[in-house]
Amino acid sequence: MPAITKPSDHFDAKLYTGNTPSTNAITGLGFSPGLVWTKSRTAAESHNLVNSVVGNNLRLKSNETLAEASATFTLDSNGFTVGSNSESNNGSMVGWAWKAGGAAVTNTSGSISSQVSANPTAGFSVVTYTGTGSNATVGHGLGVAPSMVIVKIRSTTGYWTVQHSALGSGYYGYLNSTNSFDTANANLRWNGTNPSSTVFSIGTASDVNTSSATYVAYCFAPIADYSSFGSYTGNGSADGPFVYTGFRPRWVMWKRTDSVNDWYIIDTSRSPYNEAINPLSANLTSLESSLGTNIDFLSNGFKPRQTGGHINASGGTYIYMAFAEASFKFASAR
Repeated sequence: MPAITKPSDHFDAKLYTGNTPSTNAITGLGFSPGLVWTKSRTAAESHNLVNSVVGNNLRLKSNETLAEASATFTLDSNGFTVGSNSESNNGSMVGWAWKAGGAAVTNTSGSISSQVSANPTAGFSVVTYTGTGSNATVGHGLGVAPSMVIVKIRSTTGYWTVQHSALGSGYYGYLNSTNSFDTANANLRWNGTNPSSTVFSIGTASDVNTSSATYVAYCFAPIADYSSFGSYTGNGSADGPFVYTGFRPRWVMWKRTDSVNDWYIIDTSRSPYNEAINPLSANLTSLESSLGTNIDFLSNGFKPRQTGGHINASGGTYIYMAFAEASFKFASAR
């Protein structure tokens, strides 16, 4: 029996219709979210990310380097409420939600004390910390090494810096950018050290560790039958490579790492039938697109069905993160 038999108890997606400037309560989640990420599908609006550790009415934009700013946006016991902020309440909308661990606790596992809301069962934690400007470690509360860490400075402008286990601490990328993953100055981001079961490491680059600046980190660890973080190599064919996850995906985000390209997101709330289409890009305000980004969501993984460089270039390298709709044991074809 999978540890998580109902993935929607820990991750879910909600479609809703914006009604700005009125208040809009989105309900029906089976949990109180620790992170909600919203995007308009039909308007050129920014992505908005709000987490429970920083608290209500403060958001960051994955497509921007901007500092944290105010927005009418609260996290509720079974959903979230958006208000006059049109970015989260305009046109046809999607909201993706992850369950964290409730009220934050102080974590002293690292050389920097952090505030952590961790859900080890689902391999997800929200971490906030204050930079020191010196090489450091930060506790994440998961009990296992995270496969993906995304760090954003909150108090001023800066990049969304990403580490992924398929590449290791010798590489870093930016969620808000099309840039390929880079090795130059990677030690300034991750101090040449992969995450451990208790901490992730940071160097002295301003996007991860400026003295007295405040940061948020989203940490993700793989959980069998629920989440997967890995890589694949493109074959340049409409019959793309099979990517094994061990479950039927609900949500997949991927990025080509050896070339310039966007971060693409497809989920079954917006594309319920194969071939799944209509990606959104985490680094853009763009509307939902059908630019030839077709994926088959299978009972135990996914398969690209296009040949473009953004998804399946011959010899191209791609990283992904995926969350389950159903484990392989309970999945059915569509």
